[in-house]
Amino acid sequence: MSDLPRHDDDAQPDPLDSFDEIVSAETTRDPDLAVIEAGSRTLRTQGGPPSAEVPARPEDPEVDKALREVEGELAGRWGETKLEPSVSRIAALMDVLGEPQRSYPSIHITGTNGKTSTARMIEALLGAFELRTGRYTSPHVQSVTERISLDGAPISAERFIETYQDVKPYVEMVDAAQEYRLSFFEVLTGMAYAAFADAPVDVAVVEVGMGGTWDATNVIDADVAVVTPIDLDHTDRLGSTPGEIAGEKAGVIKQGATVILAQQPVDAAQVLLKKAVEVDATVAREGLEFGVVARQVAVGGQLLTLRGLGGEYPEIYLPLHGAHQAHNAAVALAAVEAFFGVGAQRAEPLDGETVRKAFASVASPGRLEIVRRSPTVVLDAAHNPAGARVTAEAIGEAFDFSRLIGVVGASGDKNVRGLLEAFEPVFAEIVVTQNSSHRAMDADELAAIAVEVFGEERVQVEPRLPDALEAAITLAEEEGEFAGGGVLVTGSVITVGEARLLLGRG
Repeated sequence: MSDLPRHDDDAQPDPLDSFDEIVSAETTRDPDLAVIEAGSRTLRTQGGPPSAEVPARPEDPEVDKALREVEGELAGRWGETKLEPSVSRIAALMDVLGEPQRSYPSIHITGTNGKTSTARMIEALLGAFELRTGRYTSPHVQSVTERISLDGAPISAERFIETYQDVKPYVEMVDAAQEYRLSFFEVLTGMAYAAFADAPVDVAVVEVGMGGTWDATNVIDADVAVVTPIDLDHTDRLGSTPGEIAGEKAGVIKQGATVILAQQPVDAAQVLLKKAVEVDATVAREGLEFGVVARQVAVGGQLLTLRGLGGEYPEIYLPLHGAHQAHNAAVALAAVEAFFGVGAQRAEPLDGETVRKAFASVASPGRLEIVRRSPTVVLDAAHNPAGARVTAEAIGEAFDFSRLIGVVGASGDKNVRGLLEAFEPVFAEIVVTQNSSHRAMDADELAAIAVEVFGEERVQVEPRLPDALEAAITLAEEEGEFAGGGVLVTGSVITVGEARLLLGRG
């Protein structure tokens, strides 16, 4: 451990002063946490870019046909919302595959919101330090091949098909021996771990599908466990309070690991820190061991000063909008520092220029992504109240819309009223619609809730997404060519993905 470098010029501000302000302004503390923290070790050191593109359908008709056959076979399995909470099936698959997930170190990410963006940032940082990366995230925006990435880019359709064919005989063996067949998500997880071993990768960046303890991804023993902010989502399966949900998500924290905690509700923090104590894990907490020191809006994103485990990293340009993405960046930086041993084996920070180049390369499709100008159309995959709140705040900060029209298509199993209430202050009008998923809430049912939240005069119903987009763009254009009307498409990753295709992206 080392101290921050001394400033020769007494007139210069002490960087610790600004960080102390962050701690006092942004961290909600509870006296009971001191008891838990007394038993945990904490990090107190002072001291190849991802592609933005989402893959389109294969141009080769034969490859496209083969990919559709694979997609059809996967779709015939249990979907991601039908679960039997157990890792027995995926563990059996890993066993017959020769435990591929044990052939590389990994960083495991759980939480409620921000997992995919954080995973992309971690991947960019690791790649900038010349490590070969594998990234597994979900759900996908447009193509199932997005879920498995190597060296910052989704694997090709050909490689996806080949990987599926390689594991298929073993999947069938496990199916025959288990009470339930492997699910869609379990098979994809097996494919990802096999593809990473085959590459081979230097490190895997893995996002949980849901929860943590019994999530299919949780057959890895990650050196670094990351917990993004926990809020209420999937309450029917994970629990009705942040603390209960944290109990499931804490399952990714393994013996002797390093845990990177984003800012959490107090009850969630208590559960996570208690688990860290139980398994002798090292903990680094946003707002204490690391955090966002300063941020300002910049063209196309924001300029940050981040406090890492090894010191301060100034002048980081992040081409993503919103305070939440700045916090995701701080979490990602701390996770990569921990992976390299900063704060444990070494005190010096990571190379600042490499860190800056990595963050400048980050893209996160479907997260406040601009897909059209005049009027500006923005896509964001917010699908729960917590996500909607940060998106609404970021829209107000990053865009100077005089009139914003919302296009919302949501899933029926979400807290739709809470989502709409979060957007009500920023939407002048809302066009409700539905996507093609069987989980989509009926447009008329969604409209009934929207009328209660917005009032009848601000709600328009267009069950078909193409019609909804056209209607919203027309409404945004009513102020004239040089006015500040805009459109935000949100409510579901599926809605965003389908809108992205309709608007000519991918």
